[in-house]
Amino acid sequence: MIKRDIEEKFKKISETRKVVLITGARQVGKSTFVKSIKESDREYVTLDDWNLRALASEDPKLFLQRYNGKLIIDEIQYAPALLSYIKMDVDNTNEKGKYWLTGSQRFELMKNVSESLAGRISILEMSSLSLAEKMGFSSKLFNPEHIESNIDLDINAVFKNIFEGGMPEYVAQNIDRNVFFEDYITTYLERDVRDLAQVGDLIKFKRFLVAVAARNGEVLNYSSLSEDADIDANTAKRWISILEASDIIYLLQPYFNKKLNRAVKTPKIVFLDTGLCAYLCGWNSVETLMNASTSGHFLETFIISELIKNKRNNKETLNYGIYFYRDKDQKEIDLIIEKDDIIYPFEIKKTANPKLSMLNNFKILENKNFKIGNGGLLCFYPDTIPLNEKYNSYPISVIF
Repeated sequence: MIKRDIEEKFKKISETRKVVLITGARQVGKSTFVKSIKESDREYVTLDDWNLRALASEDPKLFLQRYNGKLIIDEIQYAPALLSYIKMDVDNTNEKGKYWLTGSQRFELMKNVSESLAGRISILEMSSLSLAEKMGFSSKLFNPEHIESNIDLDINAVFKNIFEGGMPEYVAQNIDRNVFFEDYITTYLERDVRDLAQVGDLIKFKRFLVAVAARNGEVLNYSSLSEDADIDANTAKRWISILEASDIIYLLQPYFNKKLNRAVKTPKIVFLDTGLCAYLCGWNSVETLMNASTSGHFLETFIISELIKNKRNNKETLNYGIYFYRDKDQKEIDLIIEKDDIIYPFEIKKTANPKLSMLNNFKILENKNFKIGNGGLLCFYPDTIPLNEKYNSYPISVIF
């Protein structure tokens, strides 16, 4: 079994809160995870079981009388009525970590949780496997103030990980890639999109999903998406919200403030599992993906998704934001980290030949007198080297 980096964080929170909810995309390993770390006296029930789902929905009080000890409730979104009764139960006990809940999507779940269990619950997000989890090394929380390399990685290893993605079942077992992802998409469409988001035309939604994947790493354009999927712009906005709520995509927010009056305010599309995105885009091998015109976008979104997983998983915490910059003149900075009113800009390039000219757009920030910390180029040159007195070229491995 693959050890999940979020384990220590989850256990620590369970010792201080009465209810812990772990959410995330379908098949990222939530059920396997909670079952693997549960104590011997904690019972596990899944609301995928229709009989248990009916009981939890129709008579939640009886359900909790039947399962009255420490409990895991898997797929809690199928019985939202249960949440109010969990609230009443935990209000009458000081027991920490009594309920562990999982949910595969968040269309109504987060609304119901916030209404019923506000102040009583901690919510953790689980992503598909990070590179560290796949390769079996201990990840660190990326800190832009102290950048150091953790492992050695070359371009072939990175793009192999981009192509495969991190779905645990696919990574751990010898499953045909095309069969796995087609089954994954079918399950996602049938169970989450149709049943829980009430999307009627699944064929159009799948076409829309492919169109979004083709724009991975690009600024979100509703007009273009709606045209490709043959839907109106309002539907495109609603369907993007579905993909975001079900943790298929992450909308990377642009960096802007009053000093940057030409900055765009539209987010960028980031697929949280690059293997799923590569499949939807029709790439059939690591080599074709690595040589594709969009390979730079895949590398960029892979780095962003790993940073997101890093923050979600690690027991340590740093309060910083992750952004990108783009302006009306089409000038862009791939990654901006803001921490304690200091910004750390990075360019991400598929090159082993770093040049200072690749950081020309940093001048936009310098000319506006921002406080700028460590920054520079993330690329495939194997060592950290200075590009000038302020910026360095870093191996991509510093992220992991």
